[in-house]
Amino acid sequence: MTNPAAIHSSDVATNLGKLPEWDLSDLYTSPDAPELKRDLGDVEAEARRFAEQWQGRLASSDGAALAQAITDYERLQECLGRVISYAQLLYSADMSDANIGRFYQAMQEKVTGISSLLLFFTLEINRIDESVLKDKLAEPALLRWEPWLRDQRAWRPYQLEDSVERVLHEKQVTGRAAWTRLFDETMSSLRFDLDGEKLSETEILDKLTEPDRSLRESAARSFGAGLKQHERLFALITNTLARDKALEDGWRGFERPVSSRNLANLVEDEVVDALVEAVVDAYPQLSHRYYRLKARWLGLDKLAHWDRNAPLPESDDRRIPWEEARDTVLQAYAAFSPELASVGRRFFEKPWIDAPVRPGKTSGAFAHPTVPSAHPYLLLNYQGRVRDVMTLAHELGHGVHQVLAGQQQGLLLASTPLTLAETASVFGEMLTFRAVLAQTTDPVRRRVMLAGKVEDMLNTVVRQIAFHRFETRVHAERREGELLPEQLGHHWMETQREALGPAFDLDPDYAIYWSYVPHFIHVPFYVYAYAFGDCLVNSLYAVYEQAHEGFADRYLDLLRAGGSKRHKELLAPFGLDASDPAFWRRGLAVVEGMIDELEELDSRA
Repeated sequence: MTNPAAIHSSDVATNLGKLPEWDLSDLYTSPDAPELKRDLGDVEAEARRFAEQWQGRLASSDGAALAQAITDYERLQECLGRVISYAQLLYSADMSDANIGRFYQAMQEKVTGISSLLLFFTLEINRIDESVLKDKLAEPALLRWEPWLRDQRAWRPYQLEDSVERVLHEKQVTGRAAWTRLFDETMSSLRFDLDGEKLSETEILDKLTEPDRSLRESAARSFGAGLKQHERLFALITNTLARDKALEDGWRGFERPVSSRNLANLVEDEVVDALVEAVVDAYPQLSHRYYRLKARWLGLDKLAHWDRNAPLPESDDRRIPWEEARDTVLQAYAAFSPELASVGRRFFEKPWIDAPVRPGKTSGAFAHPTVPSAHPYLLLNYQGRVRDVMTLAHELGHGVHQVLAGQQQGLLLASTPLTLAETASVFGEMLTFRAVLAQTTDPVRRRVMLAGKVEDMLNTVVRQIAFHRFETRVHAERREGELLPEQLGHHWMETQREALGPAFDLDPDYAIYWSYVPHFIHVPFYVYAYAFGDCLVNSLYAVYEQAHEGFADRYLDLLRAGGSKRHKELLAPFGLDASDPAFWRRGLAVVEGMIDELEELDSRA
């Protein structure tokens, strides 16, 4: 007898309609495209000429000459960015293909080698005296680059000798990047047994949102057992990368493991500390309170970790076809701003989205900006859940942001700190949710929708801060020596229990779940950016609700600014200041207010 809960990916996909797949030919047509070979040859030759022309001469050049040098540097980086973006996207779509992996490695090595010729440029810029640079900035042509110069020079106190910087740069490809590739290819190759099916990471995690509790438990145990088989490898990767980071942080003079990420995000350590403290203090009012409600709704004394994302009994378990998801998101965007929707619509009209679940494809979702002369691409693993629709809204927010910033600012000034990047995506998510909620009058359906949104926000704020605290513990302890898998599991369980609260009884099998979180490997301390963005958006949306007029225009200006302005400048038109502790409390109060409404709806039921 067929298990009705065991839905094959192909069956799900059939019900979703035709899912889009991207076409990367706007970058290059194939790994052996003559254009790719030509571009690599041209950019290497130009990089050598650039170094001959400018190395050792930047400090003595006038403002106009320095402006021209930066313009030329941007053009070279654009070409290199196009090549590596193509390789990264090709690899993300199929990590199981050995030839693609080989091509990706070759491009990493080639691009790293060429970019090392250009490394002198930012190093020399950072050695220019402040007074000398100030005089140069009197030149109008150079003034355009002031934000980029400002952000580059923020790294001055942590810059090493040129030869050391070059070694660190060139060794990345056989160091951190190689360990990251090992992690990615290992995760993409894993298959988890469930009722005779061999499921990928994406497919098995989807089962944790099924209404059948026994199915969720089986999926959770299968996932944990599969990870457990590779525990020593994941522990080795984690330990190696943490030690690698500690060494470099020490050489550069960063006092704390998180400090280099904070600098990259252009936020002070104190601001991030305030965010973390605010969220941890709010655990009892947020996650602890909500999960008590959820346990009661599910008729359970205690929740297990496989219940965290379980649907409520009244939830609509239907799969949402792709076209419906697209229309839902675009209509929400259009209600806010026709221009926002117009840019977003291009992603669906053009082959810029890769949505199907496939063997070898990376899990999760992302938006890749590529380069301004091309366009961003979105990767999803769309399976028709409500969360998948919100993920589409999230990644489209990134994509629109990247288009607008790239068009307005160009490559060097378009790049935004992670905190701001996540603001744009979470705002797109919020627009979509609020639009759908406004059309929902049935109290049961409203409760289900509110609960789903609260869970998403808890996953974005509480869960990510718990991840951050896990990382903080691991990196601190790694400075004293290598951590055993059991120690990693201990830190994971402690930070998770703290965040989830007394409504959960966490099974020992859950102790291995630290090992699959890619952000720990790809970008250490990335995770708090999600919480930062969510709290910021909550505050931003509150301003929107109070004063619609002119808000959309100001918001689009924020997106177009890219990395040319810092948080303080960007938020000032909205009357917000992230350095104010009350700012974070205001953002968290939005989540608390939704839980208040859920408790009220529950009391009426």
